[in-house]
Amino acid sequence: MNTLKDIRLASLLDRLFDEADAATSPGLAELSHAERDRLMHSKTEYLDFYSRMKDLWLPVSRQTGELLYMLARSSGARTIVEFGTSFGLSTLYLAAALRDNGGGQLITSEFEPSKIARARQNLADAGLIDLVEIREGDALTTLSMDLPESIDLLLLDGAKPLYPEVLSLVESRLRPGALVVADDADHCPDYLDRVRATSGGYLSTPFADDIELSMRAA
Repeated sequence: MNTLKDIRLASLLDRLFDEADAATSPGLAELSHAERDRLMHSKTEYLDFYSRMKDLWLPVSRQTGELLYMLARSSGARTIVEFGTSFGLSTLYLAAALRDNGGGQLITSEFEPSKIARARQNLADAGLIDLVEIREGDALTTLSMDLPESIDLLLLDGAKPLYPEVLSLVESRLRPGALVVADDADHCPDYLDRVRATSGGYLSTPFADDIELSMRAA
């Protein structure tokens, strides 16, 4: 079974990627490179940056989405946590993998209400909403409670400065062999130092152009 081939999901993904390619963000263009870099990498100002960019897509690529599906399928994932729902493109790929693994639970966190509404509609249109719990608010709060006892896969694709802190919230629930996928992790050197440290409890390597793929080893 491959839910990615289902006509509802396949056509929805095509449409969403077309929309993402066509979208522009005047707010982002108005910022200087230095200001954009400061806001994106600041732990204290990331909410300001992402609030300004509430209409910006920032999606995973189609190749990254397919990679997420394959990792979740091949590992037999049944419990997945995602940091950064946005409009739900990565969520669709992960939920499709859960469906094809026989079911499960995907908990995802997003603080922008308009993006949550759109993501929820996308998941409903794909027939995958029953597998997903979208938590609204700051992930440092929403992912600090009521997580599954054992987590098979963690996707980090939200505010880059928060990657280490979100990992800390989830880490005790990651089963041995659990996968952690961090998109654009090169923007967070503290995170890379942590997962690549010999004593950090992970095996970790760069993967593709913009992914850090880690496995919980202890």
